[in-house]
Amino acid sequence: MAKKKQRSVPKKPKFEIEYAEEVYGHLDVIETKYHRTIQEAILEQLSHTPTVETRNRKPLEPPAPFEPPAPFEATWEIRFGQHNEFRALYEVKEIEKIVYILAIGVKDGNRLIVGKEEFET
Repeated sequence: MAKKKQRSVPKKPKFEIEYAEEVYGHLDVIETKYHRTIQEAILEQLSHTPTVETRNRKPLEPPAPFEPPAPFEATWEIRFGQHNEFRALYEVKEIEKIVYILAIGVKDGNRLIVGKEEFET
């Protein structure tokens, strides 16, 4: 008798993802074709373990590597995209189980472009 193939049930997210109002303005300067990639990467990478450091997810240590200091009061950064060209800056409220996306930008060399602002990294 053949074994039935078990379907994996998607895990329920442990953390809710919320976007700051300004993020929608940041997305306006990023080509629309990338919006789905950005949304999926954020959901996949941050809904379960947003405070586990990985190669592409790091805490922003004070002083953060930005001039001026950490934009948008973010405490974490995640990089993603085909060439890791996108960045999401966020903070985590552990007790409430909420990840607040504070900024989304594009990395270009040593510059992070968020909306119409540029930050040196």
